[in-house]
Amino acid sequence: MLSSSSSAFLLLAVSKLFYGAAAKLDPLPLVIWHGLGDNYDADGLKSVGNLAEQVNPGTYVYNVRLDDDPSADRTATFFGNLTTQLEKVCEDLANHPVLSSSPGGINALGFSQGGQFMRGYVERCNNPPVRNLVTFGSQHNGISEFQECDANDWLCKAAMGVMRSSTWSSFVQSRIVPAQYFRDPEDLASYLENSNFLADINNERASKNKAYAANLASLDKFAMYMFTEDTTMIPKESAWFAEFNRTSGIVTPLQQRDIWIEDWIGLRKLGEKDGLDFWTAKGRHMNLDDKILTKAFKEYFSPPKSDTTKLQGEL
Repeated sequence: MLSSSSSAFLLLAVSKLFYGAAAKLDPLPLVIWHGLGDNYDADGLKSVGNLAEQVNPGTYVYNVRLDDDPSADRTATFFGNLTTQLEKVCEDLANHPVLSSSPGGINALGFSQGGQFMRGYVERCNNPPVRNLVTFGSQHNGISEFQECDANDWLCKAAMGVMRSSTWSSFVQSRIVPAQYFRDPEDLASYLENSNFLADINNERASKNKAYAANLASLDKFAMYMFTEDTTMIPKESAWFAEFNRTSGIVTPLQQRDIWIEDWIGLRKLGEKDGLDFWTAKGRHMNLDDKILTKAFKEYFSPPKSDTTKLQGEL
């Protein structure tokens, strides 16, 4: 029979082996959905992926793509049906050999419109499941004005031109991407009747999808960043699910809206377990630097750390 001192030594050795292995857990794979006018193979997105790996070594990064051709992938940010686009992404992620086999699920990062699309993935599919979702300048409560395009961006101009002419037509709602998250608080009737995407994932219609709320509430953390000088997305407060009245200038925060009070998509439940974080980022839309990204990657995408102090103190 082992002496008490030998037993303690053996238990300590085993605990060090176990906790030492746990302390070296790899970070979860990171899925990134880019914004309007970008593509999955862009240099800027590659830099973000490289930074994620530097901050949390061993991070597997996957950039969402709707086409393997980068040019076609960029076109798909302007033209396409978000319902079918999201179905494709759900299928791609569910069948991906690395992402689908990650035992702890995945982390997710969305830039601009990619943020509400990534949230749509969580609500509608969530296979593999997302643990932490971070969005930068995303239109969670929609846009009430269409953005201006660069002088030589004819693809953008074509999309915006069609949207302005007939926002709520079935043709536009099934083919022009930004129109599918357009939301005018002063014309909610048209929005609720015709919106192809946002009205559904925000559960704003009379018939609620309970799975949406359950899936979003299953997140560990949902962090939303709003740019302080954002004039590209109007209103900028949409990044925090706030409602902006253009006539009065009054901003109604999320916590005072029915989507929170009646918990249409699980935000209140998530908030009650300290799973919601609201951040500001200085500057204009998508004016990001390594400093703010590094902080976010450390906060939300670092692997869990084991604490051996308690066990060793009990030996």
